[in-house]
Amino acid sequence: MYINVLKVFAPSAIAFFIGILLTPVLTNFLYKHKLWKKKAGKVAPDGRETPIFNELHKDKEIGTPRMGGVVIWASALLTIGTIWILSIVFSANPFFQKLNFLSRGQTWLPLLTLLIGAMVGLVDDILQVKGEGDKMSGLSFGKRVFVVGLLGLVGALWFYYPLEVSSIRIPFMQSPLELGIFFIPFFIFVMLSLFSSGIIDGLDGLAGGLMAIIFAAYAGIAYFQNQIDLAAFCTMLVGGILAFLWFNIPPARFYMSETGILGLTTALTVVAFLTNAVVVLLLIAFPLLITSLSVIIQLASKKLRHGKKVFKVAPLHHHFEAIGWPSYKVVMRYWIIGIIMAIIGMVIALIGQ
Repeated sequence: MYINVLKVFAPSAIAFFIGILLTPVLTNFLYKHKLWKKKAGKVAPDGRETPIFNELHKDKEIGTPRMGGVVIWASALLTIGTIWILSIVFSANPFFQKLNFLSRGQTWLPLLTLLIGAMVGLVDDILQVKGEGDKMSGLSFGKRVFVVGLLGLVGALWFYYPLEVSSIRIPFMQSPLELGIFFIPFFIFVMLSLFSSGIIDGLDGLAGGLMAIIFAAYAGIAYFQNQIDLAAFCTMLVGGILAFLWFNIPPARFYMSETGILGLTTALTVVAFLTNAVVVLLLIAFPLLITSLSVIIQLASKKLRHGKKVFKVAPLHHHFEAIGWPSYKVVMRYWIIGIIMAIIGMVIALIGQ
């Protein structure tokens, strides 16, 4: 039993300290090359300017580098790689064999999606900082949707054919809900939905804190399902996120940006399906859900009500800023809601099996 506890929690601590050690090197590189937006501003999903957001953040985006998410996936990659190499070098030692959590059935796919998503995000970040900050800088929304959708298709096919998964479990129902071939578009839909929630990355510490909470909840679910390797993968990401968060609390040394949020949301999709706990994702990732919904509601209102808005500005966390909440109050209250909803979701996932 103790070896499983060590296997699950050691990667978190290792990733955290690796991330802390990586940060000075990354920070020096980002500031030396001035890898931040050259012009502050944001464009809404409907292509219009967002003057309220731009006024609130006009002094924050210039001078603070992007690509801080590199700390998360780089520390995760170094952690899982180091433990795997140790298991090979000391192959005769059962201790290192048991600590290794790189496995085909549980961690290959989420690790692959994490890295692919992170690389796509990194390309987008590089294009943004090399541009002039206008709406044409970076990958277009359509291109990012295409890449995420393609990644979702690959993941869905992997689940449907090699893993022979075609159903989802509904808590407290005796039999799983059989989707058949429709499992594939459902998987893609979930991944795209989580991708849309990436707009949560807009305040210092917000995305990092919420993602750490979400992956910690899924680590607990995986552990109680005896998916020890997957639980270790999740706690490893928590450790990397906490290392990033150490330097992202106000005033942020850098922003997570696309290379972090895109990698994490795509990996989270796979984790949710591997634990067969995708339904409770609505609860565990509730702050992400309301963030996406606030944008949808805002766009629908402007379209159907002749330009009238429901919120001063969307996403929702910026609305709270616009009505006078300090950014740290918004962040901490989101963290509190995230923790409560993650606990509720985790409990339902475990007792509803």
